[in-house]
Amino acid sequence: MSPTPAFVDKRPAPGLDNVVAAETILSHVDGQAGELVVRGYHLAELADWPFEQVLELLWSEQTAMNISARAIRSLLGEARLRSFELMQPLLPGLPSLTSVEALRLFLSSLPDYETTPHHLMAVAAVPVFTTAIIRSRQGLVPIAPDASLAHSADFLRMLSGTLPSPEKVRALDTYLTTVADHGLNASTFTARVIASTGAGLFSSVVGALCALKEPLHGGAPGPVLDMLDAIGTVAEIEPWLLGALGRGERLMGFGHRIYRVRDPRADVLKDAVSTLKEGSDRIAFAGKVEEAALALLKEKKPMRPLQTNVEFYTALLLEAVGFPRDSFTNVFAAGRMAGWTAHVLEQECTGRLIRPQSRYIGPDPK
Repeated sequence: MSPTPAFVDKRPAPGLDNVVAAETILSHVDGQAGELVVRGYHLAELADWPFEQVLELLWSEQTAMNISARAIRSLLGEARLRSFELMQPLLPGLPSLTSVEALRLFLSSLPDYETTPHHLMAVAAVPVFTTAIIRSRQGLVPIAPDASLAHSADFLRMLSGTLPSPEKVRALDTYLTTVADHGLNASTFTARVIASTGAGLFSSVVGALCALKEPLHGGAPGPVLDMLDAIGTVAEIEPWLLGALGRGERLMGFGHRIYRVRDPRADVLKDAVSTLKEGSDRIAFAGKVEEAALALLKEKKPMRPLQTNVEFYTALLLEAVGFPRDSFTNVFAAGRMAGWTAHVLEQECTGRLIRPQSRYIGPDPK
């Protein structure tokens, strides 16, 4: 009598963990080693690159127009002007919308017949739309782009109305670069699924933004600042953290779905934040919170690897360069738009509809 074959569990992993759904030349995340590789470069190697150079890296070989970072800078400037023009009729509708809802509205308005290459337009539009949303919510008039400036410099100028310091421009460049691409995360996968239907780039990135909207993916940097505000003083750091852990609350800015060790993006952003003069007291206080939180997490949750993630220093950096916390998800989208567009272009080249199977576990027909 032959032995009974061993049971093979064919159920999909919850959340599709470890399921390979695409091959890509764009980025690789190694959660066990704490590494992020973007087209052959470790993230730390890209930290000082202008954002336009990162776009060149991600877009090269993906389009018929392989262009240099210098040309991308010029084309983005022109596309920012075009975005500002297209945005004007929608400004009256802003007061009733949240920041992300307003960005979704603006991105949805970009016409598929737009003659500017769509990947350029999508990247150019987000800073224009984001700063207009911020200023409108503050009762201020949106500022038109300056096409002669680099992308990050104009982003900050449209926010404040003044030319930013070189330190702030470098910090924002580092942030946009750091979050530009990160494997097949939820929003990027959404973009690729939509792109595989032939819906076009604008529809694909609007879907990606919708996937980014809530705290499980992309919406947590603001609450890091809420946590720092709630702690208040150095003397309250440990009592507050112990109280939060005792109530079973998550410490914002710690732990990640993929990384079993420290998120490499956290170190890059920590270095970038350390160069900023504005907010130095806040940054020093946050460093003490981080130190205490890591020690307590190691003590209280020894079986769970909970290290500092990208959100912790994202919050500090974006606050220091002048962004209000309710705009953080939109600024994140400004950086991740680089990866979204690159993945859409890559998916469109395959010409294959993404159509996975499901396993039926409902009742049999009567």
